[in-house]
Formats: sequence, C-alpha cells, structure tokens
Amino acid sequence: MNSLPPHQPLRGPNTVLPTDVLVPAAPKVPWYGRAVGAVVQVKAKTRSRWTRSLLFRTVISAVVLTAVALLGAGAFLSNQIATGLFQERFNQVESESLRGLNQVRSIFDSAATTDRSSTHSLVTSTLKILEGDTALVPRDFVLVPLRGADNLYVGPTASGDLTSRIVPEALSTQIQESNAVYWQSIELNAGPNAGPGLIFGTKVTLPPGTEYGLYLVYDLTSVQKTLDFINRAMSLVGGILLLVVGGITWYVTRAVVRPVAAAAQVSEKLASGELDERMKVSGEDEIARLGHSFNHMATSLQEQINQLASLSQMQQRFVSDVSHELRTPLTTVRMAAEVLYDAREDFDPINKRSSELLYNQVERFQILLNDLLEVSRFDAGVAVLDADPTDLVSVARRVIDAANPHAEAMGSVLRLGTPSGGAVAEMDARRIERVVRNLVMNAIEHGEGNPIDITVAGNDNAVAISVRDRGIGMSPESAHRVFDRFWRADPARARTTGGSGLGLSIAFEDTRLHAGRLEAWGERGVGSCFRLTLPRLLGQEIVASPLPLEPIVLADAILDSGMVVSFPLTGEIPAIGFKPAAPLIPDENSGHDERTGSEHPQGRQHPHE
Repeated sequence: MNSLPPHQPLRGPNTVLPTDVLVPAAPKVPWYGRAVGAVVQVKAKTRSRWTRSLLFRTVISAVVLTAVALLGAGAFLSNQIATGLFQERFNQVESESLRGLNQVRSIFDSAATTDRSSTHSLVTSTLKILEGDTALVPRDFVLVPLRGADNLYVGPTASGDLTSRIVPEALSTQIQESNAVYWQSIELNAGPNAGPGLIFGTKVTLPPGTEYGLYLVYDLTSVQKTLDFINRAMSLVGGILLLVVGGITWYVTRAVVRPVAAAAQVSEKLASGELDERMKVSGEDEIARLGHSFNHMATSLQEQINQLASLSQMQQRFVSDVSHELRTPLTTVRMAAEVLYDAREDFDPINKRSSELLYNQVERFQILLNDLLEVSRFDAGVAVLDADPTDLVSVARRVIDAANPHAEAMGSVLRLGTPSGGAVAEMDARRIERVVRNLVMNAIEHGEGNPIDITVAGNDNAVAISVRDRGIGMSPESAHRVFDRFWRADPARARTTGGSGLGLSIAFEDTRLHAGRLEAWGERGVGSCFRLTLPRLLGQEIVASPLPLEPIVLADAILDSGMVVSFPLTGEIPAIGFKPAAPLIPDENSGHDERTGSEHPQGRQHPHE
C-alpha cells in the first residue's frame, strides 16, 4: 500500500564563511567552552536531583513514560488516518481516471482526421473533458509523445501549470510497453508549496498512427493539509496531556513524599539530640497514622533515653559519692594495717599471716577505689589532659624499672627495644605511664614466666609501644572484649597482682582522650600483644602504626631502628606471617647489617617469632 509522501522543502543555499575572520588572540572562555560547561553543570545537577529527590524522579519517569506511550499511539493513529485518507481518495480517483482515460482513448481510436489542423482541434476539444475538479480533488492532464514517435500532428500538451517533466520515467516506460492503465505517487509543485499527488496514464494513438502517453494528474495537497492538521491537533492534545499527567503526578507524589521527607528531617533532629521534635500530623489517612506512630515512637524513645540518662547520672553520682565517702575510713584502716604489717615479726604465725593478708587486701581495695574514681571521671566527662612533648621511651623505662621486681618474682625478663632517635609526642605523661604500666603488669601476670618484649617505634605522624608476652594467650573474641569493664577471659583464674578488673578499661579511656589507638591480639598457647599508638600532635589523624600488632613470623628478623615501616590498624589485622617491606637479617657472627653497614646494639634488637 502506497502512503502519502512526506513534505520535503528545498534546502536553502549553503552559507559561505569568510576566510579572513579576525579571531581574538587569547579568549578567556570561548563560547563552546561555556556551552560545554553549562551542559556539564546541568547534567550534574540533574543527576544529583535524580538521586536525591523521589518527587523529581517520579514526575520525570511518569512524564517520560507517558510521552513514549503518546508517541507510540500518535504514530499509530497518524499512520492509520493517513492510510485511510489516501485509500479513500485513491478509490475515488482510480474509477474516475479509468473512465476518463478509456473514454478519451476510444474517441482517439475512432477519429477520422487526416491533417494536422483537424487532429489538433480534435485533441483540444476532447481533452477539455479531462480538466477540472472531480471528487473534491483537482485534476489536470498531460499528453506526451512516446519515445521514438515521429511525424507529429500534435505536440506535448498539458493543463494547469504542468509540463511533460512531471511524468516519471518508470511510468512512461510501463505505458510504452502495454495498453493498460498505470499509476504512481508523485510530488507536485516542487518548492515550499510542494505536496503529494497521483498520476494515472495509458497509451493512446493519434493520426497518423502516432503513439502518445495520456496522463491524468490528481493534486492531493488538500488531503495532506487535512493530515497535517490532524497531526498538529494530536500533538497539541498530547502536549496538554503531558502537562496534565506531570501535574497530577507531582501533586499525588508530593502528597505522599512530603510527610516522608518531614519524617526524615525529624528523625535526623532526633538523632542529633533534639528529642522534643515531632511530626505535624493532619487528617486520618494512612500518612496520618504513620505520623502518629512516628510521634509515639519518638515519645517512647525520649522517655527511655531520659530514663537511661537519669539512671546513668544516678549511677555515676553513686559511684563517685561512695568512692569519696570510703576514702576517709579506708585511710584509717590502711594506717592500722600498715602498723600491723610493720610489726608482723613480733606476732605468732597465724597473726603474722593475717596481718599480711589484711595489708594486701587493703592495698587492693585502695587500687579498686582509685580506679572507680577515675572511671567516674570518664563517665562524667570531666577527665582532661595535661599534655606536653614527652619521649615515650623514657615513659617505658620508668614503667620497666617499677615492674622489674615483680617480673623477677614471676620469672619473666623484660626486654626493651627502642629507636635511636626516641619517640617524642604530645601526651599526658601520667596517663600514658598508667596505660603502659597496666599493659606491662598484665603481660607479667599472664606471661607464664616467659620473656616479655616491649618495643617503641615512631613514624612521620605517630609513635607506638607494643607489649608482647608468650604466655597463655587469648582467643580473638577475648581480644575484642579485653577492654570491657570487669571482664575476664577466665573468671576462675586467680589474680596474683591484685588487679581491679578496670585497668585495661581505664587504659582504653586514657588512649581515647589522646585520640590514639589501643589494640589487642592473641592466640591460644602462643601469647598476646597489646599495641598503643599515639599521634605525634594532639588532634592529628593516625594513618598507620609504626609497629605490627600481630607478631612477624621471621626467624632472627629485626626491625632496623632507622627503617620507616607502617602497619595497619585494628580492622585491617594481617594474617600470621605478615612481613614488613624490607626486613633485615643480621649476620650470625657479628650482628653487622650487610645492607646498611651499621651495628645493632644488643639491647635494641627485638626478635619476633
């Protein structure tokens, strides 16, 4: 089935650009640069709006899908209407053209003219019946001699503005080969006013036996105008429908999304501590019930949080008050215990042992009371730092000097490895010394009499100290809970050092005050390792620790004091066997470093398993 040919306006003349245009020497921002920048900016804003706004995403999706549906439906309707209009007009003009062409051909076949003048008069009078408007479609004729025709009495003839050029070559060839009637779609009035048309033709014979092609041309411009009007009407209706769909979608989606957005804002304020914030609720629909439920949940959470805060304050106040109230009687009891302890040599064995137990338990009670007071300060948020630049090596040496007697009693040897340049950082020396002391005493208690390695190192933005024992070790679960208050991996295990169960918890809080990292590693039957990492400057972010948390499994390997090696923090713990970038293997005979040529003093070598 033939369809109406599209309207094809002629192309305008090519624009000639001058070759001697003056270009600015150094334009700041060319127009295409600004255009590209604007496009990129709009694209970025659209993408951000698309990902952040449910309302925008829903409206755009609805409009785009509606537009696709309308385009599909419009294309289908336009095609059906065009086909229907064309077929209707074609049926009309086909019967008319067959009737007219056959009538003219019979007249020409029965003509008895013998000269040029009479033949011309016959053609003129006969062809007038083919000219005019029929079936609301303008019609014109064209009479053209076929190729090879000679001795013409009548030359090419046409009505209206037509010429013999209107006849397609393919149609002329078909007519010359047969006496049937043929048709073809063509374009009329080339130019801005071009429109579709139909041409029907057949072969006729005029005196003195010359063959001509007789054609009837029908102008379908009115049909095309009707189709264009219908398409414009459908486009207008489609555009209005898109606006209506977009508006309806925006209104409905906004009615649903607005309470959700309000709930999100209120929840963010609740999370930031503004517990009095509530949603504004109106109506009785599902959204309103959601708002009531949200407000009820917020009220319940506020009451529970306030209750927990009150209980926490009461607990902190109770611990603080009891601790302070116990200090005076405890001081008196301690003085009496010290008198009895100093005079224990004059007592019988039973009273002597009782005085020793009394003295030790009073000392343990004193430590527990001091720890409780420190914990209450942390809970109340009144703990402050008195930070000064301090060498972590000197802190470690003081702790080792104080812990050596107890280590010797337990059969352990404390081995210290330090860098040649020290490890200076801003810290509260009293608190960090307490942290290191807790770690060392904990290692002595659980070290099973094996050597304990204490290593100090530093990198560009952090200093660290690790305490490694080779005792009973601990499981990964214990390593995660070892800093909890009063938590013990083995409750049945007796404490020989008389700890309060709060030492590691207080150490963790002291480390957090310094914005540092206190981490633990352990393995059953292998031992444990605690690593304290502090920033060189308070408030500085720690990128990596200069010491490994998990022991490096390298026989006789040491870390050179001048080598900068960084290790991951907790959450990125390496597997056993992790090796630094360039471990040094000392010479077996002289301890000479073959790579740097430097000697390693025996007191600074730190072997790892």
